[in-house]
Amino acid sequence: MRAVLFSGNSGKVEVADVDLAKPGPGEVRVKIAATGVCHSDLHIIRNEWPLPVPMVLGHEGSGVVTELGPGVTDLEIGDHVVLSWVAPCYECRYCQSGHEARCTVAMNLVAPGGVLYDGSSRISRDGETIYHYQGVSSFAEEAIVPASGAIRVRKDAPLDVICLIGCAIATGVGAVTNTAKVEEGATVAVIGCGGVGLSVVQGARIAGASRIVAVDIQPEKTALALTLGATDAIDAANTEPVAALRELLPDGADYVFDAIGKIATTEQAIGMLGLGGAAVVVGLPAAGAKASFEPLALAEADQRILGSNYGSVRPAIDIPKLVDRYMDGELKIDELVTARRPLEEAAAALDELATGASLRTLLIPGQN
Repeated sequence: MRAVLFSGNSGKVEVADVDLAKPGPGEVRVKIAATGVCHSDLHIIRNEWPLPVPMVLGHEGSGVVTELGPGVTDLEIGDHVVLSWVAPCYECRYCQSGHEARCTVAMNLVAPGGVLYDGSSRISRDGETIYHYQGVSSFAEEAIVPASGAIRVRKDAPLDVICLIGCAIATGVGAVTNTAKVEEGATVAVIGCGGVGLSVVQGARIAGASRIVAVDIQPEKTALALTLGATDAIDAANTEPVAALRELLPDGADYVFDAIGKIATTEQAIGMLGLGGAAVVVGLPAAGAKASFEPLALAEADQRILGSNYGSVRPAIDIPKLVDRYMDGELKIDELVTARRPLEEAAAALDELATGASLRTLLIPGQN
């Protein structure tokens, strides 16, 4: 099959023919319909996260189940699925308590990563092991994934759109509804209006926030945020965002979501908080990055800093619900799709994302 490989050469990917073995126990083969190009993929090709190479990239995908491994009974051939890069074990104490996004077994697929649950890979080239990315590797024509990471969804939903629910949408909406539990009437600020940030905006709208302030250095992105539920916009390229937020919300915001994950934006998020507010770190920084804040000020103002991994979702429960919200018109996803490209144009799609020229480009295997 054709797949997009990263071999450790910073900034470079290639499309190559690789071999995909049969699914093992508890695994399924999925024919990829579409896969989104995400900033997490950029972290890999920039060598900002230490992972084994060569590796097939991609973790935000959708497709159709074509083969079942031994022991798989809760999926059928022909099922439409959204791929979750958290594939819960359902046995660890976090899964047992309803916190699948913290699953310790699933996290081993993410870091140090590169393999499936049995510690081996299903991908190879000329006998050389090729590693999986986050247990998914959706930048390919097919993927072998843990069955718990293939979430069955309704068949009338367009697979080439709902693939974004597998990462950006679940992460952004979940950060609002699951991690922060934003209350109706709360005030919210969102730093960064890419695919995840715009999903945070929509989550805040769905939660009934009274003010939603979108912050970005690109006016076209905040303009889109205003159509998706934001009530105010800040041009961070031409104004100091913390001061600008305080002009709009003199008491500060109840919740501020950092959807970028840079040191500066995390510190800005903390600076925008009002009394009792929570800064939610959603965007993922480079490994080893350190932010600073004044603990006394945080304590005196009864404020919190929250980390949000994958929107604290329960994949088997939340992903189908998000698909339903999209099909009902409550959740907008088509507006986040900038372009559709074949696998062979993955490098160009990654370049566009890196420059901020795109929100989400979809790679469509087989597209000419």
